[in-house]
Formats: sequence, structure tokens, C-alpha cells
Amino acid sequence: MKLIIQIPCFNEAETLPLTVRDLPRRIPGIDSIEILVIDDGSSDGTSEVARQLGVHHIVRHRRNRGLAAAFQSGIDAALAAGADIIVNTDADNQYDGAAIPALVQPILERQADIVVGDREVGANPHFRAHKRLLQRLGSAVMRGLSGLDIPDAVSGFRAISREAARRINIVSSFSYTTEMLIQAGRMRLAVVSVLVGTNAPTRPSRLFLSIPHFIRNTGITMARAYAMYNPLKVFATAGVILAFLGFLPILRF
Repeated sequence: MKLIIQIPCFNEAETLPLTVRDLPRRIPGIDSIEILVIDDGSSDGTSEVARQLGVHHIVRHRRNRGLAAAFQSGIDAALAAGADIIVNTDADNQYDGAAIPALVQPILERQADIVVGDREVGANPHFRAHKRLLQRLGSAVMRGLSGLDIPDAVSGFRAISREAARRINIVSSFSYTTEMLIQAGRMRLAVVSVLVGTNAPTRPSRLFLSIPHFIRNTGITMARAYAMYNPLKVFATAGVILAFLGFLPILRF
């Protein structure tokens, strides 16, 4: 049983050593653990640092393509390297590497296809009040769109079985987290959550410039993914609404 831990990176030469240091080297039920770094067009020597750290695999984008593309490149490379389980973690050391054994356990026990790390945002001291509120709202929307009850839907700390990874295909240009859950719900994959710890922030988020920017891009990603994987429901509903609006002027006659 091979586990590959993938780490998407964009200019993470400073924090990557902290992240790699905290990753487990042995897990019961896992025969081998390998580390994969996806360098998404970094200009600070991230790939060189990864080589110095002795990671097993490095995938490099010639230019920055975004987190979703880096994640998908990692999945493709991990599958090609023979991974039975893939864990995705952030290069800024947000997630506690010691939680990885708990993250992969439901897959080892064949109870889940995908496991999402729950950061307990509502009680997490590293999150501000507005971020807690947005997380709760986003997770509530995702429950409606995906049919999955995942408390921390935007958590990027995830374990994925080989079978699930082969079926998931991320096409979003912003983030993979919500699109993956919508796909998983559509495919009736077993998705569960486990509690995970987090570390203090090492830098501001690079995924979004502001809260409005995050809301707009996440909303667009959710809408596109839902329409892509549930086209009949979306376009039938839109057609009924437009037909009703078109019929309204006739009612007076």
C-alpha cells in the first residue's frame, strides 16, 4: 500500500521545509510513503529546496497556473507513480502533518473514498470571526449542491483513494475543493470528515485578494461545477423559470 503526499507550491521556499519536516514517515497499514511537490511556476527556488529536502517527486509548471491546476497535476503524477492513497496538504504548513494517519484511516478500513480534514473552524483560534461565518455559509451551500454533509467543505487537507482519484477531474481555474465535492456527490462516492489540527498562519492567503474576491470566485466555481455535473436539472429549471416569465404578459388577456 503506497501513500503519496502531494504539496502544491507557489513560491513556498521558506515554508516548505516546515511542511515536509512534519510529515509522517511511517503509518500502520502503509508500506511506503512518498512526497510529491508540485511547483506551480515559482520564482523563489521552490523546486531546488524540494530537491534538497529529498522529496521523491517534483512536478514543475513553467508558469503559474493556479491551485486547481496544480492539484490536478499532482493527482495525475501520483497516480502515474502508483499511489494507492493520495493526501493533499498545503505548503504553508497550515495543516498538522501528524493528523495524516487519522486522515487515511477511513480509506484503509474501506469506509471512505475521500476523507476531508475538518479544522473545526467555528472553534479554531487561528480563524477570525468573518472567516468562520463564511466557512459555515459555504459548507451549508455545499451540502445542498453536493448532497454531502461535510462541515469544512473548503478544507484542502484531504485523503483520496486511487479509485476516487481516477474518477475525479478538476477543471476549475480557481480552487479544487468545492468542485471535487460536487463531483463526488454526483458519483455517489463515500466522503467523510475527520478532525484535524492546524498550525498558526505563516503568511496571508494567496488564493484570494479579499473576502469579496473569495466569495465571487467560490460562487462562480460552485455554479459552474453544479451546472456541469447536473445539466438536466439546471437547464430544465432555467427553462421553466424563463417560460413562466414569458407567460406573465399574456395573463392579463
